[in-house]
Amino acid sequence: MEDKFIKNLYVSGYRSYELSIFQADDPKIDYIKKFFKRKLIEYIEQGLEWVIITGNLGTELWMGEVALALKADYPELKLAVLLPYTNFSSKWNEVNQMYYNSIIERADYINYTSNQDYANPSQLKNNQAFIVKNTDGCLLFYDSEHEGKVGYFYDQALKYQERHPYEIETISFDELQWFINDLLEEERFE
Repeated sequence: MEDKFIKNLYVSGYRSYELSIFQADDPKIDYIKKFFKRKLIEYIEQGLEWVIITGNLGTELWMGEVALALKADYPELKLAVLLPYTNFSSKWNEVNQMYYNSIIERADYINYTSNQDYANPSQLKNNQAFIVKNTDGCLLFYDSEHEGKVGYFYDQALKYQERHPYEIETISFDELQWFINDLLEEERFE
């Protein structure tokens, strides 16, 4: 990461099902959250004020949880949730809705880029366009060799970056695996 001042950071990545994570107690989640905690602390120490998510299951809600936990040590950090439409989680199962609500209810700011229920894919595109124009950069758990829905945002961010200053940091599966290997090695010697 270059030393660019990022005040508002969009954080996203793979959905849980894209990572074959179907249970809230899957050990992979803990490693992903530990990795992102370290990354967010790097950003906070360089002036990050807002973590922005759109409320998707997987990386975004995990990072919402991480951001909320970091507020204990970094009370200036804030979490914003910019949902693409109203009743965003209405079709999710009860367990996922409860998890979603546990994060959303503690966010510092919640709003919608469309004030109606889901009607068409343009609501998702408009949400992404709004986010890329109103953040300084993004931190994406995205590996171009492994497609996922976050790839749509990544493509839009690259196009935006051609004409505007916009920081894009991606985290590959290899980078995450190296972090996990180092963590396991440290734990072995403790």
